[in-house]
Amino acid sequence: MAVPMKNGGMKISKVIFYVVLSGITTGVGAFFGAIVGSISETIIAMCLSFAAGAMLYLVSGELIPESNQLYHGRMTALGNMIGFLIGMFATSL
Repeated sequence: MAVPMKNGGMKISKVIFYVVLSGITTGVGAFFGAIVGSISETIIAMCLSFAAGAMLYLVSGELIPESNQLYHGRMTALGNMIGFLIGMFATSL
């Protein structure tokens, strides 16, 4: 996160501020996640399912088309399919 901001011409003090700010919000989210997770296993399972769905949406909507534009050929699609299958297999264990 810091390298693109620095390469974009942002001052180092502003970069450090935004990195620390994102770290604080991550810690606050982890704190509330621990509280919610201790209430019920069903609630934490629903939250993790939502997070997994959001990640799949981002990967399929943003990263796969970008990789197909950068690297033309079948290896990109094959690598994406193999990675998806490994992920599905790993979660079923």
